[in-house]
Amino acid sequence: MLSISTEKMDQQNAPTSASISKYSRILIYKVKSKQIVLTKFRLEIMKKIIAMAALVLSSVGAFAQYSAGDFTLQPKVGLNCTSITGDNDADYKAGFVGGLEAEYHVSPLVGISAGLLYSMQGAKWSGNLSYEDTEIANAKATLKTDYLNIPILANIYVAPGLALKAGVQPAFNLTHKQKLEGSIAGYKGDTGYQTIDGVKSFDFSIPVGISYEYQGFCLDARYNIGCTKVFDEGDGNHSVFQLTLGYKFKL
Repeated sequence: MLSISTEKMDQQNAPTSASISKYSRILIYKVKSKQIVLTKFRLEIMKKIIAMAALVLSSVGAFAQYSAGDFTLQPKVGLNCTSITGDNDADYKAGFVGGLEAEYHVSPLVGISAGLLYSMQGAKWSGNLSYEDTEIANAKATLKTDYLNIPILANIYVAPGLALKAGVQPAFNLTHKQKLEGSIAGYKGDTGYQTIDGVKSFDFSIPVGISYEYQGFCLDARYNIGCTKVFDEGDGNHSVFQLTLGYKFKL
């Protein structure tokens, strides 16, 4: 039987100091290489973060930046979508809104605004209607009530250019007309717009909304909650969705 000394084999397989030194240098080189790669990766990430921060900071200048005491004027035009609550048969109608609003900043985050807006409001009805004891088949009725609205709002700026708003809005009726279309005894007719009685001369509502401003242009969305009756008789209040676009001039 062939016998081999395990001690001799262990001596032959044992790593020498030179090989250990070589492996150590390789390991250190790999670790350093990984550290260099990781450092470069971190630098690239930092560069991207700095570039993004610079972009954000540069874009902030495009948003409105206000200070306490700033005063702005904003001409604006837009679209109303209006109806009358309390009447399940009433449909929404579109109308023009436009005017001027002024805003005073009591702080960089809070502004108080007041305005004068010409607002076309009202509602629509369709179906078989009764008018002055006369049945009108397939009728279409349109109520046109125009107001001079005076919105007084608190504007809270929750982010650059973005404001939440709420307040009060007294209004004065300017016109109150109605148009009827339909068939009576088989004959089709159209009354055209005629002035009607029974519409209150004063209206009061609570506007709530949100606005976004960029480079002076301001997009404003509001809902006006009617608090007073439209007619002398009946329980209907105005319901107004309002979208406007304006431009702010800082004075």
